[in-house]
Amino acid sequence: MTKFEPTLASLNEHKVPKWYDDAKFGIFIHWGMWAIPSFAASSGSIGEVFAKEYDIAVAQTPYTEWYANAIKVPESDSAKYHKEVWKDAPYEDFRAPFLKGLEQWDPKAWAKLFKQSGAKYVVLVTKHHDGYSLWPTGVKHPYKDGWHTERDIVGELGAAVRAEGLEYGLYYSGGIDWSFNTEPLRTLGDFVGSVPGGKYPDYATAQVKELVEKYKPAILWNDISWPTSLDDMAKVFAHYYNTVPDGVTNDRWMPQTWKTKLMRLKWVRARFDKKVKAYMQNNPVRKGVIPQEPPHYDFRTPEYMRFDDIQTRKWEATRGMSHSFGYNHRDRDEDYLSVNELVHDFVDAVSKNGNLLLNVGPRGTDAQIPPEQSSRLEAFGKWMAVNGEAIYGTRPWIRAEGVTADHLPVRFTAKGKGLNAIVMGQPSGSDVTLCDIRPADDATLTLLGHGTVQWRQAGHDVVITMPMLIDTPAFTISISRISL
Repeated sequence: MTKFEPTLASLNEHKVPKWYDDAKFGIFIHWGMWAIPSFAASSGSIGEVFAKEYDIAVAQTPYTEWYANAIKVPESDSAKYHKEVWKDAPYEDFRAPFLKGLEQWDPKAWAKLFKQSGAKYVVLVTKHHDGYSLWPTGVKHPYKDGWHTERDIVGELGAAVRAEGLEYGLYYSGGIDWSFNTEPLRTLGDFVGSVPGGKYPDYATAQVKELVEKYKPAILWNDISWPTSLDDMAKVFAHYYNTVPDGVTNDRWMPQTWKTKLMRLKWVRARFDKKVKAYMQNNPVRKGVIPQEPPHYDFRTPEYMRFDDIQTRKWEATRGMSHSFGYNHRDRDEDYLSVNELVHDFVDAVSKNGNLLLNVGPRGTDAQIPPEQSSRLEAFGKWMAVNGEAIYGTRPWIRAEGVTADHLPVRFTAKGKGLNAIVMGQPSGSDVTLCDIRPADDATLTLLGHGTVQWRQAGHDVVITMPMLIDTPAFTISISRISL
């Protein structure tokens, strides 16, 4: 077994483990005290908010998990709601009802649902930006004594998930912690410049070391940035890889440098914000975020975004089913992506060397996953049960995208000598023509979930005689051998 040293040369020798590349689909869980008020501004996607309301965008995001900051900005929708409904109560007051709701939590039921959805791994948020830890951490908080659960949520869910045969990963908000930095954040400059110093870097490092040693997460999923220097961050990676040999890390580990520390100065943030605001107002709006590449990572994590082409580096699309990760009590069924949209986005990611980390935001009052979310996971699982052969363990083909003769989008995945053509939509007739595809002369074509189908070559295209299809977000034609 390779022993990793805390140097970039050593760390960059780390390879993405096969299990992660094969898995394709994971479940993200954002669950915390914010799920009691479960409120955020309804201003569209996070990208649209920064384009339209830059001066208070951090407080106006659709992310309910950012509620603790949003209520500190008086002109935000959350602050107005908090004053009207919660009478300006301290954020800490949501702890008691969250713990009360936890009495109804059944981690085994969650794990069973995740297994049925077709997921192969689960990533739990262990500490988000509010700094509240979901395990009985032994690392003492220097300013908020006991700012953690006594019940071991992290450990209980891990046991349930692993009992279902799924891998278990942990998220940690390394770059932001509002229990250390309590200043209200309005702009992107405020956000970038708010990485705590002082006692926080040692605290975060000790907590992550504790998580690694106690729970041995298959994925170490940091958020925003990392509060130490590159040298100290490298020690965290080396410790993790040497403790969890098949572990994998994401791309949100930007270390602190003299340049990032300058963002703590108000005048530097003002200049930064002026430039960024002008750029966002004069360029096409991006609905999500693609993090800046740090010195070391295993996979990329575009948020509410996707890549247009096949990527050479492994990546993972991360998103909620609606505009928020945390539960928003105002979301209705129509605010969530449809099952068709979820499947199509997923298939597109897989064809381009990506995974999907799809979020659930459980309620805080009773620790249940809302039916709008669980029903989508169940439907997703039914689709995966039929089409999983074209997903799990596959790799990108020489191209990701294609089209049928009647203009239905097609995405390709490859396994061995075979090719899977996943057609997104319903055919208009009894034949489906895949454009610019040539199976080998002795190839067998199979409609997954049905059986072999008749086919013929027509110039550069292949024409497939289809059986009657039931309504499905997408169907797969598996070609045993392809001619290039």
